[in-house]
Amino acid sequence: MAETVAKMIDALVGREGGYSNHPSDRGGPTKWGVTEQVARAYGYGGKMSDLHRDVAIEIYRKRYWVAPGFDKVEAVFPKVAVEMFDTGVNMGPTVPVKFLQRALNALNRRGNDWPDMPVDGVIGAMTIAALVWFQRERGKAAEPVLLRCLDGLQLARYLDITEARPANEDFFFGWVSNRVGALA
Repeated sequence: MAETVAKMIDALVGREGGYSNHPSDRGGPTKWGVTEQVARAYGYGGKMSDLHRDVAIEIYRKRYWVAPGFDKVEAVFPKVAVEMFDTGVNMGPTVPVKFLQRALNALNRRGNDWPDMPVDGVIGAMTIAALVWFQRERGKAAEPVLLRCLDGLQLARYLDITEARPANEDFFFGWVSNRVGALA
């Protein structure tokens, strides 16, 4: 699985591209999709335009794959984990976890399959147990349904944040064309 994760992160870094400092982007100076704030939190002290690709890849692995627990989701639903990783890079890692938890709560047939869980953005024992149960109950249809749920919630969030902050219109087309449903 490590090779698959490395390829996934490498592909994401390629999609994110090189150095950027767009005036409408609240992240400020960014390279390979890593903001200056995140790079500094992981010990990088140089100019953002000089951030090496390997440093960005390691930050992604630690902050956006292992720390939020997407590696645990991968053991049950690999495509869902990849989708959550990509969304987490763009929206913050807790956001796709909350999307997943909301979806699982709505898919549990009013608590008859597994109990509702708190929508807290943390992949814990209840979230993983619900994933396993959902896979067992719904079989091969489970992962595509979860992917559709995640994509729908992701698109709704992009629209919400764009309507709330018109400067995000600079990014909305790219978010929808490059993020929503792009990994399935």
